[in-house]
Amino acid sequence: MTEIIETRLTIDADSCQLKASQVLANHTQVSQAKIKDAMQKGAVWLLRGKSKQRLRRASKALKPGDTLELNYNPQLLNQSVPEPQLIHDAVDYSVWFKPYGLYCQGSRWGDFASINRWVEINLPKLTNTAERPVFLVHRLDRATSGLMLLCHSKTAARLFSAKFAEGQMDKRYQAIVHGDFSNLPPEYKVEQEVDGKPSCSIFSHVDHNGSYSLVDVKLLTGRKHQIRQHLSNLGYPIVGDRLYGNGAEDGRDLQLQSVSLQFTCPVSHQPQHFTVADQFKLRL
Repeated sequence: MTEIIETRLTIDADSCQLKASQVLANHTQVSQAKIKDAMQKGAVWLLRGKSKQRLRRASKALKPGDTLELNYNPQLLNQSVPEPQLIHDAVDYSVWFKPYGLYCQGSRWGDFASINRWVEINLPKLTNTAERPVFLVHRLDRATSGLMLLCHSKTAARLFSAKFAEGQMDKRYQAIVHGDFSNLPPEYKVEQEVDGKPSCSIFSHVDHNGSYSLVDVKLLTGRKHQIRQHLSNLGYPIVGDRLYGNGAEDGRDLQLQSVSLQFTCPVSHQPQHFTVADQFKLRL
């Protein structure tokens, strides 16, 4: 397996006559075929003046002074990508079920394993429509499954971003946790800072089976890893949580899911409510 490669090279008058894939292949000794694959997967960047963008087409003309950046990790580039499921297409936005293991956005190493890039490529095929841009307006951790809303216009992205920021999107989660959560009262509110910021979650027991409980979660704030930290601090870590629980010992994926999304559409002004289909729900 080819080793990890991180390299930058500046294009001169001679090399600008070549394709970017050939320039990088000559510089790294990685085959052009693999370089082209890395380009398609978002691991190659073109820096031109103040602009920095992913370079996906080997045929794009280069100019003297351009900089090519390659971030090549064979293990990452060869990973399989779990496919999201389309729940609703409203043209200006769409709602998806994001499976465990799918990223929300790419990194300098590539973006092909992210939901926004997957949707950008596959939504036209699924709906027999023209290509649309994809704008991320909220996020789920790679290990969290469940409902995600993606926007397909700058106007929709601006309107939905405002609704998320103002707490006008009713998001509900469920988690399978260690312990008997029925010991706590219903609608149990937790107000604990996360990363120094005020954070509030409301938890309710749903079901119990042996050593585990199914818990409903309502977020009143949206801090990173808020649910995971709050439950762990309560003494009920989420099953499969490798950061705040005993995930390595559990041998299961993180049992946390975004199960409901309810809002008034800022485009159509109609109420909308989406829930996770039964076949995707968490099971005790």
